[in-house]
This record gives sequence, C-alpha cells and structure tokens, in this order.
Amino acid sequence: MVEFTAGAALGEAGGKVLAVPVFSDRTWGPGAEAAADAIGSALDSEFDRVDFTGKLGQVAILPGSADSAFETYAFVGLGEEADSETIRQAAGWLARSVSRIDHVSTTLHMVDVEGAAKAFAEGFLLALYRFDKYRSEPQPSKVETMSFVGENVDEAKAAADAARPAVVGAMLTRDLINEPANAKSPETLAGVAAGVAEEHSLRIKVYEPDEFAAERFGALAGVAAGAHNPARMVELWYEPEDPQAFLALVGKGIVFDSGGLSLKPATAMEDMKTDMSGAAVVFGAIKAIATLGLPIKVLAITPITENMPGGNATRPGDVLVPRNGTSIEVLNTDAEGRLVLADGLSLAAEHQPDLIVDIATLTGACHVALGDKIAGLWSNDQDAAREVLKASARTGERFWQMPLPADYRKAMDSEIADIKNISGARHGGAIHAALFLEEYVGENRWVHLDIAGPARWTEEEHYQRKGGSGFGVRTLVALAEDLSRPVLA
Repeated sequence: MVEFTAGAALGEAGGKVLAVPVFSDRTWGPGAEAAADAIGSALDSEFDRVDFTGKLGQVAILPGSADSAFETYAFVGLGEEADSETIRQAAGWLARSVSRIDHVSTTLHMVDVEGAAKAFAEGFLLALYRFDKYRSEPQPSKVETMSFVGENVDEAKAAADAARPAVVGAMLTRDLINEPANAKSPETLAGVAAGVAEEHSLRIKVYEPDEFAAERFGALAGVAAGAHNPARMVELWYEPEDPQAFLALVGKGIVFDSGGLSLKPATAMEDMKTDMSGAAVVFGAIKAIATLGLPIKVLAITPITENMPGGNATRPGDVLVPRNGTSIEVLNTDAEGRLVLADGLSLAAEHQPDLIVDIATLTGACHVALGDKIAGLWSNDQDAAREVLKASARTGERFWQMPLPADYRKAMDSEIADIKNISGARHGGAIHAALFLEEYVGENRWVHLDIAGPARWTEEEHYQRKGGSGFGVRTLVALAEDLSRPVLA
C-alpha cells in the first residue's frame, strides 16, 4: 500500500508530479499558483483545451516547463467550496489519474478544512483499490509514495497514517463482498474472522451447527436448513484495558441468497453474493478498531449462512424460535436476513452493551426509498441515532434516519406465533423489518443500519470502485472513536 511521506517546502520540492487544488472558475488553492507559474503562459489555453474549470471531479495533468521542479502538474478540481468529503472525492479522482506514476506529491492537505489530510488519504487509498484476484492480467496501482509538500507536512503525514487502519478495514470488507459465493462459504468466512482474531489478539468463539440447538439459534438453523454448506455463528471480542464504553456490532452474513423456497428471479440473484456485506463490514470495523487500539470494548457477532432451497429448507408457514424465545411464523423465506439477525441481536442483548448497532443489506424497500448511495437508519433511542449520524457526517457515508412507528407493528401479528417475518402490507417494508428486529434487542439502546443500496457501488466514481464498497466501516470506526472518548464531568 502507498507510503505517505513528509516532503520539503514547496519551493524546495521536486519530482514526477505535483497535485494542487483548484476551486471553481480556476480559483487557486494552496500551491496552485506555483504550479501555474511552472506551466507558464500556455496554462489558460491548455485548460480551455481540456475544458478544466475547477469543477469537482476534474483533473488536468499538464507538463511543466523545461526548468520546472516537477515533470508534470495535476490540477485537481474542488468545486465551489471544499469540505472533507469534497477533498476525499477529489483525492479519489486524482488517484485514478496518477495510478501509473510511482511517486506523487501534493498540497491538498493545506486546504483550509478540518481533517483535510486524513480525508485526502482516505480518498486516495480507497480509489487505488482493485479486486483483480481472478483476472489473468491484473493491473494494480503503481503508486508507491505520496509526499505532502509545502506547510504542515509532518502533521499531514501523521493524519494520513492514522487514516490507514479504517481504510484497510474497508478494503478487507470490499474483498469479502467481491469474492464469489463459491469462494466464501460460512466456514471460510469464520476462518477470516479467526485470522483477524489471531492478528489482533481478539477473543473468538465460532458456533457450529451441532451447537445451534443448545445455544437456541433456532432462526439461524432454520435459514440454514436448505443449504449444503454448514452455517456458523461467530463472536469476536476486542477487550482493551480500561474501556470507556461497550459497543456491540451485529452483521448479517448471508453468503448467497437464492430466496430459499420463496425463490428469487434469476436476475435478482446475480448480486446476491453481496448479501453478507453486514458481516464483512463488522469484520473490517473490528479489525480497524483493534489496530487503532481504541479504549472501547467491542463485541462483533455475525450469523453466517447460505439461504438455499434444499430438500430440508424452511417452508412458508413454518415457525422458528430464535434465542430470546420470541417465535416467528415464516411466511416468506426470502425475508431471511431478519431471521438470522434475530439470533445475533438476542445474543448481543444478553451482554447488555452500551449500544448495539446492526448492519445489513436487509430490504429492497430501503433501496427503493433511498437509492444506491444512501443507507437507512432506525433507532429506539434518539441520542444513539444522533451519535451514529454525527460519526457518519465525518466519513462522508450518508445515512438517513427513518421512522420506527409503534402502530406499524400490528401488521406483523401472527395467529400462531409471536410475530410474522413479513407484514403482508405492500408498502413500508423497510420500517416493518426494523420493527421486527426491535423485538430482539431487549431494553438495550439500538441502531439498525440498512445498507441495501450502498453496500454495492453501481458505478466507477471518485474513491468508490464498482462492486463491494466497504460502506459502513469508516462510520463504525468513527463511532467507536467517539464512544471511546472519556466523558467529562
């Protein structure tokens, strides 16, 4: 991965390419005037030729003059006004433009935005990600070093290095999502968790199918009943000394979702390897939190299985009993994510953490409501919702709080069990799913994150690659950072 370095003052620096910020209407940002001088009088005509105005997403790479300090100069558009997310996105567009150059320098960390260097590092590193594992001719990035030049370079390097753990966690999440389903059985993903545990000295417990009955994982067992590959329930514990808080993370781990006997159409299965994104996010987040050494106890729980229409599969009309005893009449086997989360949330609730956060590609209804790039958020505690939204605002990962109306709950009343797994109503499916999950959190503060849209990015842009996005990892890490700060009396 790219190494960040603290370079020289701007007048003393040199190299292959210098990236500088430009605002709309070609308004110079820090270092851009020196870059413009190095291009000379041809600059305006060159900008006109490539239609560069400083709009966010634009990058113009121009050769320097014969005696200039850098061989080329990259003018990077920031738009009308910069914030941490525009810097993150601009860094992503830059990374795409210079990915074949080994040594790059920049002054973007000098833009007057809090956390500019960290945001730049996040965007630059995330944009260089590629999933080439199965390509016969992979094309990894050639960038080896990114040097901060100009002012405050030591601080910028430190901030960039501090950003790396969350990025690495997000890249692990992307890798796991992008893996085809035949390469990530529940056993394989449990092995990934074991690797994270070994690397970071975490405590781990992996429950296998012969333990499900004794552990009362009736919902997970029911979803797994039609699958050939045995399911797993994974617990990871990060337990530093003197933790300031206790956070439980629960991630949905459906490694492939056929819909079970309520079979999906073929085209709807094409991206269902993505349905374990919640578990992948939880793995990436706890890895980053442990790397950073944050003073917060974290319990990560991931129920992992396939949802397949085998001969022993759960049938519509069957009743499952998850760990907390609230029985479920299963009317649609394609609403399976909430079933496995019922066991995961019940297990987390027993430990009485300060906050439970579950994350899942849970409903198509949320995807319809909020589109491809915004996730839904539900909570039984408004302060907890604000904490997550505050953390997400720093990361650029967008969540929208949705209602949790108690009167909608009756739509899931069952004649033979405590609750149905679907409401039967045409509308409000994402709300009903959240209300279902609320049955399994007890009296604990809880936030539910439905990432059905942004878990898989649908286009190539800025720091996101098409495919698994890693969306949610950086927000959970930022949340852990906030919760781990001592409360002042």
